[in-house]
Amino acid sequence: MLFTRSTYIGVYIPPAGKQLFYAAVDGKLKPMALGVGALNDILAFLGGQQQALAAINGPWQPNQSFMADEAYRQKLDPAPKPGRWEDLRVGEYLLGQRGYPVYQTPALQNKAKAWMRTGFKLHQRLEALGYRQFSSRGDHALVEAAPEISFYKWLGKIPLLATSLEGRIQRQLVLYDLGMDIPDPMRFFEEVTRYRILQGELPQEGLYPLGEIQALANAYMAWAASRSPEEISLVGDEQEGQITLPSKSLKK
Repeated sequence: MLFTRSTYIGVYIPPAGKQLFYAAVDGKLKPMALGVGALNDILAFLGGQQQALAAINGPWQPNQSFMADEAYRQKLDPAPKPGRWEDLRVGEYLLGQRGYPVYQTPALQNKAKAWMRTGFKLHQRLEALGYRQFSSRGDHALVEAAPEISFYKWLGKIPLLATSLEGRIQRQLVLYDLGMDIPDPMRFFEEVTRYRILQGELPQEGLYPLGEIQALANAYMAWAASRSPEEISLVGDEQEGQITLPSKSLKK
């Protein structure tokens, strides 16, 4: 599917399973595509865009051993204790110190988890198609996103369990309140009746599955990086890979 104007795409690589989720929105945050597919399906979709900024969860390369360099470590705030926090990226360390749930990217690719290796491969294949890290100029760019940490930041608190119904409603409501043109998940409660609860038939119309919600969150971060840069912050060392996160919460 080819879009001729700028497209903001979120790709979500789940911790388990071979299928990847993707979402594409336009400049007004209206979804243009939403789906699931194998790695080659995602590459075909992204490769067909004339102008696109894509946000992908997960690192684009192994850590570059900055955290194993004692001189580098002493420049960080707070500086890590000797012998700890060595085999991960700088951004992961900084977020972990602030209480966020982080993955730890090893220096050796063969020690990375399967979903990380999928991310490495996806980034490499996209670079071959002309995509570059966002700091570079060009019509095709990439950023790294972390949807669960984004929801932490937007909510200003720990979100509800992602795999639960209420967790999905909460996350979709966050995206709706951010201005994304998606169904209001609060309509779910208008459809809940005594009979439906007794029958165990809760309405799912207008509620996205978790993978699509995470992909939409990444698509929003791609949009914000390009259209609303005051809403984002970059965490980590640019040479190793920075994580793009919201800079403020929705709490008043």
